[in-house]
Amino acid sequence: MLRMSMFAAAVLGLLSAPVLAQEAVDGEEAVDSFVLPAFNGIAVSQAPEAGLGVCFGPFAADAMDCAVAQCVQQSGLGPEDCAPNLWCYPHGWVADIFMQHSEGPHWHKFVCDQQDQLNLDAIVKTECAKDFLIGCEVVRIWDNEGQQVFGEGADPQLPAPPTAIE
Repeated sequence: MLRMSMFAAAVLGLLSAPVLAQEAVDGEEAVDSFVLPAFNGIAVSQAPEAGLGVCFGPFAADAMDCAVAQCVQQSGLGPEDCAPNLWCYPHGWVADIFMQHSEGPHWHKFVCDQQDQLNLDAIVKTECAKDFLIGCEVVRIWDNEGQQVFGEGADPQLPAPPTAIE
């Protein structure tokens, strides 16, 4: 019985340690001091044969909304035509590959979550080796920090939040 009581006290002590570690500062609510590192994902939205939107951000919904807005702006179509078709989190190294089928249709394929540019290049080479393609070329590359290191195009970062109205 003593052993069971000691075990219960030890478990209770361990469970309450995080709560006791929080300190209120100047009357504000206590907050955990442990914060996970911030990662960004990549969201892609495409309107077939018409437009493309690409945005990075920490939250899928925000990045997808941004990508849809870019696609709508580029294509002139509505949001229903610019469906998000990729969310990759964390994004790692990313390539935007333009591909064209031998029968005519073309699209952008995104390869993401690669550890470095060498791995990304190997995947791109494999993707472009498909027999049915008559065209395949890398359009843009982003590093694991989300910085575009190759190609041209719109800045895929989320817009700054609006300033507060006073």
